[in-house]
Order: sequence, then C-alpha cells, then structure tokens
Amino acid sequence: MSKIKLHDVAREAGVSVATVDRVLNRRPGVRAKTIARVEDAVRKLNYQPDRLAARLARAREYRFCFVLPVGSNTFMQILNDEIVAHAERMAGERVAISVERTDVFDAEALAQTLEALSGRFDGIATVALDHPLVCEAINALVEQGTLVVTLISDAPRSRRAHFVGIDNVAAGRTAASLLGRFVGPKSGKVGLIAGSLSLRDHIERQYGFDQVISQEFPKLSVLPAREGRDDFERVETMTRDLIAETPDLVGLYNVGGGTRGVVAALEATGQAQDVVFICHELTGFSRKALIRGTTDAVINQDPGHEVRSATRVMLALTDGMPIVPGQERIRIDIFVRDNLP
Repeated sequence: MSKIKLHDVAREAGVSVATVDRVLNRRPGVRAKTIARVEDAVRKLNYQPDRLAARLARAREYRFCFVLPVGSNTFMQILNDEIVAHAERMAGERVAISVERTDVFDAEALAQTLEALSGRFDGIATVALDHPLVCEAINALVEQGTLVVTLISDAPRSRRAHFVGIDNVAAGRTAASLLGRFVGPKSGKVGLIAGSLSLRDHIERQYGFDQVISQEFPKLSVLPAREGRDDFERVETMTRDLIAETPDLVGLYNVGGGTRGVVAALEATGQAQDVVFICHELTGFSRKALIRGTTDAVINQDPGHEVRSATRVMLALTDGMPIVPGQERIRIDIFVRDNLP
C-alpha cells in the first residue's frame, strides 16, 4: 500500500488540505464538527504524519536536554555516551540534544539545576530524585511550558509527562528470586547496598527484593540497606565492614552503582565464591566479574533504548502525537556468565 498523505485525509474528511493541517497542528479557527471529521479520517486511514518533513517545512529546531548525575557511576557514563552518539544522529533531523551533569543525590542541587534550565529547552529528560524540592522544580518547568520526562529514576508526584525506565519493583523481585535460588538451602544474612534511598528506583528495587525474600526464602534475613551514593570507593569500604560484621553473610544485592567496590571487597576478603552477589547494569567491569564468578547475575536495562525512547517521547508529546506504549517499554534483561552478549 502507498503511504497515506495529507490530501487523502482531506478527501476522506471532505475538507481542504489547509483545514487538515490546522486540525493536526491544533491551530484555532476550526469548528468542532470539522475537527471530529478530520480526526475520524485520520483514524480510519491510519495516517502517520511525517514529523521530520513538518519540522523542516516550519524550519523549527527542537532543543532537548538530558540531566545526568556527576560521579563515577559507569552506567551513567555509558548513558552519557549513548546520548552524545544519538545527538549526532538527530542533528540532521533538526533536534539539538545536550547533557547537563549535577549531583542528583542532593535534592537542592538537582532542583537548582532544573530551575536554571527554564526557558532554554523544549523538553528535559532528567534522572529524578523523589523529593519535594525536585518535584516543585519539575512542576515549575512544566508550568512555564517545558516538557519534562523522568529517566531511570522517577518522581511520580510531579507533573512530569512520562517515565522512561524499567519496572524497578519487578527488577528487585527478580534479584531476590535469583539470589534465593543461588543461595539454596543455606540460611543466613543478606546485605543490601543502595546509592540513595531518596532515589525512587532504588527504593522500589529494595521493596520488591524484600517482598520476595520474606515470602519465598524465610531462611534468609535482609539487613538494613546501606547508602553508598554509587561511589565505588565508599561502597568498597561499606562492603568490607559488612563482611567483617556479618559472619553468616550468604548474599549481597547492590541496588544501584558502585559494583566495582563490592567486587573488590569480596575478592580481597576471600568471599567471592562464598557470597552470592547480584548487581545491576552490564558494563565492561561487571561483565568481567560475572565471567570470573564473583558476580552471579546482572540485571540490566538498555541505555541506548532509554535514550532513544526519551527522545521519541519528547518529540511525540511536543508534536501532540500519541506515544506507542509497546515501543517505549524498557525490558529487564538478566545476564549470567553463560548468556553474555
């Protein structure tokens, strides 16, 4: 079938091409009955507008910004690299993409960064902290006409338009199922390390993890979470302390970043083969730790997909077009040593 064009919609609706254009671009001056006829024709013909052609015709350039955390988190650096590569591809489609780095563990710092971006971008995708200051900053951006989507970690109480990321409760439940089965019939303690319990993705992963361990593995007891701010040196010290204080430690779950620190502590203390370790994000380092056997499983989210999805969502919502839910669903990947890509 040939591609449905604007004049096909106009003919089906019994109106001019100019009227169809006015309806699709939500410009005033069209009667409600006419709008309904055009929208019916669009649905009937499954018309998909060429948004690139429309942007070129209007000589409009979209400006999007990704707000990412500073620090040594390898996954966030990979995410940054994906954004830079995607920005190069999108430049030819009149979409300018930039990156802003800030301390997302500090609500005041993140809120100030978001406030400083006001009026500079059509859309902002931010790693969010679920904190009143951050929610208020997001709401202010939306009030001033800037589209905001949250990325990796959500702030659902804010007026953000969409969340791009995995189901983190399901990710935590998955980690618990894997760890419990790998530990087997042994009883003992399970250590939990998070970047920050103010990050909603870390909170939700912990919640899902605790649910499954308490319901399905009663011989295991989860220790209170320790916050490492995704800094591998801090996480290493924390893990060494945890090992020294817990002689019956049988499992470790790192909810966020800093995996390098957990691996270093397990190997330095001779616990690499005795403690089951589950972490997040497949990086060059976590891959090697998985192959060595220090890490037992890695739960992964595709950073390239997340960057492309956030951009598609911002473009669609800015253009007033619907989001395709199936296309924007971010999968949870599970990697063990035997199925590494």
